[in-house]
Amino acid sequence: MFEVKNICMIYDMNTDVKTHALKGFDLSLPDKGLIGIIGPSGSGKSTLMYCLSTLKTPTDGSIVYNGTELTAIGNTEKERLRRKEFGFIFQKHYLVPYMTAMENCLVAAVQKGTEAQKKAEAFFRDLGLAEKEWNKKPAKLSGGQCQRVAIARAMINDPKVIFADEPTASLDHENAFNVMKILKKYSEDRLVLVVTHDRSILTDADRIIEMWDGEISR
Repeated sequence: MFEVKNICMIYDMNTDVKTHALKGFDLSLPDKGLIGIIGPSGSGKSTLMYCLSTLKTPTDGSIVYNGTELTAIGNTEKERLRRKEFGFIFQKHYLVPYMTAMENCLVAAVQKGTEAQKKAEAFFRDLGLAEKEWNKKPAKLSGGQCQRVAIARAMINDPKVIFADEPTASLDHENAFNVMKILKKYSEDRLVLVVTHDRSILTDADRIIEMWDGEISR
């Protein structure tokens, strides 16, 4: 699904002190499976995820997704990919504060109506969100509950790829385990990339990519 060649990312290009976040490596990723990307802060793992998902454009190198060179397409096509084929889970939930939990999930749905509502309800139940929480706004939910709403939102369009950056950081052990179980199930037919510091959540990963100082260490 992804073929990465000589990917480089340099921040602060116009300064004397440049930051080499990605230092030129190749990487192939399949069309399904749970892939963990692990490494310390500053290792480049989040930058790699942002480049793969078109949220950032690498300084140099090639990223081919299903035959499309992502660095060569325009913003409109990138937005289409992110809306229809990619799902995102970030460490911060980024819920809309004036919307309810259910509205926050459904606002991302490409296809509106009853079918989307049923899917959202099923995701909420699987993620352990009680019905009494569905019509609450983010300020009335715990951090962990908000994160589970964000996870349901990421899956609402059945994306081909889910990019998850520290998806369990705000969850307790039980809910973190449940979320990873759901992502593992989802990865049976699609690709799930999980960026994390926490190796313990990757016990069921199909592959673990270790990064260090902008390079893949193994």
